[in-house]
Parts: sequence; C-alpha cells; structure tokens
Amino acid sequence: MTIKNLELTMLNGTKASFGDFADKVVLVVNVASRCGLSPQYEALEAMHKKYADRGFSVLGMPSNQFLQELGKSEKIAEYCSTTWGVTFPMTEKVKVNGKNAHDLYKELTKTKDGAGLAGPVAWNFEKFLVLPNGTVHRFRPTVKPDSPEIISIIEANLPR
Repeated sequence: MTIKNLELTMLNGTKASFGDFADKVVLVVNVASRCGLSPQYEALEAMHKKYADRGFSVLGMPSNQFLQELGKSEKIAEYCSTTWGVTFPMTEKVKVNGKNAHDLYKELTKTKDGAGLAGPVAWNFEKFLVLPNGTVHRFRPTVKPDSPEIISIIEANLPR
C-alpha cells in the first residue's frame, strides 16, 4: 500500500486523499486544541504561509487519543481559526495509535525518529515530514515545527 492512495476526510467533511499532497513536502502533525503544546500551531501556520507557494503544506490531523481535543469538527475549526489563525488543511479527528488508527498513521509510525525508535505516537504534535519521493522523517512532540532540523529538510526539498 502506498500512502498516496490513503483516504482523508477533511475537517469540513469533504473527501480527499494523501495523493492530493503527492507533489508537496508535507508536515503531518497530530494536533490537539487543549494540549500544552498547542502554541506550536503558531509556528505551523507561519511555516505554511512562508513555504506554501513553493510546494509545502502542513496537514493537521486532530486527535483525541490523548484526551485533549475538542468534541466536534466545527469547534476544532473555530478554535484553530480564531485562536491561531490556522489556514492549513486539517482532517477530521482521527486515532493515531492502536488497531483503529488512521491508515496514514499506521504507515507513518513505521518510521524511526532521530533516536532510531519507531512505533506509537508518543503525544500530541508529533511530526512526520513526508517528501514527494515518499521519504518520511519523524520528529517527536517536543521538537518545535520550525526547528533547524525540520526547516533544513523542508528547504532542501523545495524548488528554488
């Protein structure tokens, strides 16, 4: 199975696939509105705005797996828009771990992080940087989205 074929349901209910992002550098992040790491939304939005015209996208995937996300899609959208000015694409709420994890996360969590560890998502705001060639880089929640290690990979893989 290729991740490009995986279906997504966006926060507004429309259907998409990860293939819609196939030619982009995509930072997939499991987000949560009531998490202490929620201020990362600000950096995610700034990165999206800075690099979107060059082929980059953040893809927020709200999850209540750690019991810190709002209940309804409308509330999530309202919170993200009014609190952080989020304009990047977001999916409906998904599970990121376990047998009912979204198929995209079942694939992404096979990727090892910088310490050589694969497996379940540790917490909200874990990041997976997916390159157009299918290469995936994994960053744990405390790594800031605009950290040099993430930005350098993004910039190296975007058209000049």
